[in-house]
Amino acid sequence: MTSYHKPDEKTLQGLKDVANKLRINSIKATCASNSGGSSELMSVLFFHTMRYKSSDPRNQCNDRFVMSKKLAFVDVATGSLGQGLGAACGMAYTGKNFDKSSYRVYCLLGDGECSEGSVWEAMAFASYYQLDNLVAILDVNRLGQSEAAPLKHDMETYRKRCEGFGWNTYVVDGHDVEELCKAFWQAQQVKGKPTCIVAKTFKGKGLKNIEDLDNWHGKPIPKDRVDDLLNDLKAQIQVPNKTLSPELPAEDAAPADLSTISLSAPPAYKKGDMMATRRVYGVALAKLGQSSQRVVALDGDTKNSTFSETFKKAFPDRYIECFIAEQNMVSVAIGCATRDRTVAFASTFAAFFSRAYDQIRMGAISQSNVNLVGSHCGVSIGEDGPSQMALEDLAMFRAIPTCTVFYPSDAVSTERAVELAANTKGICFIRTSRPETKVLYSPDEKFEVGLAKVVRQSDTDQVTVIGAGVTLHEALTAADTLAGEGKNIRVIDPFTIKPLDASTILTNARATGGRIITVEDHYKEGGLGEAVLAAVGEEPGIVVTRLAVSGVPRSGKPQELLDIFGISAKSIAQAVRQTFAN
Repeated sequence: MTSYHKPDEKTLQGLKDVANKLRINSIKATCASNSGGSSELMSVLFFHTMRYKSSDPRNQCNDRFVMSKKLAFVDVATGSLGQGLGAACGMAYTGKNFDKSSYRVYCLLGDGECSEGSVWEAMAFASYYQLDNLVAILDVNRLGQSEAAPLKHDMETYRKRCEGFGWNTYVVDGHDVEELCKAFWQAQQVKGKPTCIVAKTFKGKGLKNIEDLDNWHGKPIPKDRVDDLLNDLKAQIQVPNKTLSPELPAEDAAPADLSTISLSAPPAYKKGDMMATRRVYGVALAKLGQSSQRVVALDGDTKNSTFSETFKKAFPDRYIECFIAEQNMVSVAIGCATRDRTVAFASTFAAFFSRAYDQIRMGAISQSNVNLVGSHCGVSIGEDGPSQMALEDLAMFRAIPTCTVFYPSDAVSTERAVELAANTKGICFIRTSRPETKVLYSPDEKFEVGLAKVVRQSDTDQVTVIGAGVTLHEALTAADTLAGEGKNIRVIDPFTIKPLDASTILTNARATGGRIITVEDHYKEGGLGEAVLAAVGEEPGIVVTRLAVSGVPRSGKPQELLDIFGISAKSIAQAVRQTFAN
């Protein structure tokens, strides 16, 4: 077995000098918040432990570093605390199981953010999957933003918690470069467990009348004190010209294949077949998995309801069970997708993505390409009741910059939505439904982001009705009823709610006397109706009537609930008659 070789004295002094140079640069950048606590940690990591090409920081073979403190760092933005470790888990899982590469992942956490539950979701995930290529560094500097962190410098409790979550744990002096070198080396020898290095540090270390004192978080050092502090630090640098170069990584991860990913076979449905779009999601994902090794799936213990289990059965090695921890699932997916290593699809009930909204928002800030699939939308799920009904999800995802919102209404459009999402930059959300609905499109129908489909029209249409998912089928049933009364309506399937095909909607609205009715299985706020209103708001002579779920629903049969909340075929037909009466 290899034994530890202590770095020579010149290297150790060089690392101390780098730490002080980092302090000097921090002060020059006028930021006291990270001016001392992490300097030795960063020095040892970047100039001794990590293997990477400094000329190519995004290289696929490099060790990864995630700064889960208040700093937006290379791979993921983590300014909203408690999310970095989850993303690091995704990177480490990818390195170990998908890339099968030797690169390691280091994540620096602050003690204050350990009050976030998402940190402990990630701790549980990492130990369950034995991510021995992951090292978390817990920078315990005692101070939070407005007061001390709850455990202050109680290192023993931190150690017990980390060990209790199944991590190999070392408690170290975070300002002792030799101790840090040894702890990082020991972490590399450990198999079958992630490692947590719990480092006792002092905020503002080495800065007179600042070290370990309250009320310096995020504050610049007063100008009249800067020179004295800088001179003190410069005096501690003993080998000013010692050059420390990181070791290069092993070249054992291939560059990502960025070619377009297509379904391995076209949709195999006939018009009129009955299929639930949630079930089709699993079929489509398995087809994509056949076409590309980069496609991976994650789920939060709902795989038999979202039908991600179809992918798991086909490609068990590329499926990650995240259990009931949606925040961590989204962070892991974002981590998996960094540096284009995977095309990640994460699924759960659409309602439960609301719990991970902060992670989704930060994913957009990180410019992540991650695909989120929410099933069980709206009152049409029926008996499961309101806690399971997603009625806010369109509003949520429409508000995310970079987000494309797919709302397919049949099996063919669902398969194409999954295929398009795999090749679309940014966050993608696909909303799938529980009830079985008719196949409307032929297998060779072409779909594009931002292009709607006119699914029913005649020369005598009086109103344009826009529905999506279940309500599109209700609109078509209403069209049949109304045609029997001599009243024709035009019916549009938007396919994507964001971006919305405003020009198709406007053209058809003008052709039907400026009358639009929107109908959606979603609350009125922020959904399809508001998206349409925003698209036509500046056009004169267009009136939009919105049918949507009003008030908190209850459990019941799907058709009963569609009727009660006024979004069924019966309600649409009545709204159209009302329009004619007016």
